[in-house]
Amino acid sequence: MRRLILIRHAKSSWDDPDIDDHARTLNDRGRHDAPRIARWLAEKGHVPDEVLCSDAVRARETWDLISGGLPGDAAELHLLPELYHAGPREMIAALHRARGRSVAMIGHNPTIGEVARRLAATAPDHPKFGQYPTAATLVLDFRTDDWRGVLPDTGTLVDFVVPKDLD
Repeated sequence: MRRLILIRHAKSSWDDPDIDDHARTLNDRGRHDAPRIARWLAEKGHVPDEVLCSDAVRARETWDLISGGLPGDAAELHLLPELYHAGPREMIAALHRARGRSVAMIGHNPTIGEVARRLAATAPDHPKFGQYPTAATLVLDFRTDDWRGVLPDTGTLVDFVVPKDLD
């Protein structure tokens, strides 16, 4: 059994329109939402042992804020530049190289939402799933002993949440 946690980075700042997109940080709402997602993950027992994270600043900040709210030892973090502009195929290829039993991937839309839609055998009955808003988090289980066994439409839905659900 393998567990995948797909997290879109938290809300980023657009205060400086001249800053490079890769360097954008989280805004106040993002810094508020990421720890709330961490609490939800911890309460549900969805704690990764490996993290594949875009190397964009807002994705790294999201993980930093989430990881601080999770129990146990820190997950093994891999900052992957290829996840910044990845398409679904590249993102799934990165997942196929994972080694942990419970892996979190932190990335960007539209890709992370598309990967969620491709991998879930059944989509969550949630009005925001199709939009996959910032900090949206999907948890899927796969009946496989190796991440290379993860194929489209094979993920069993465990949970889905967006920050507004935690208000």
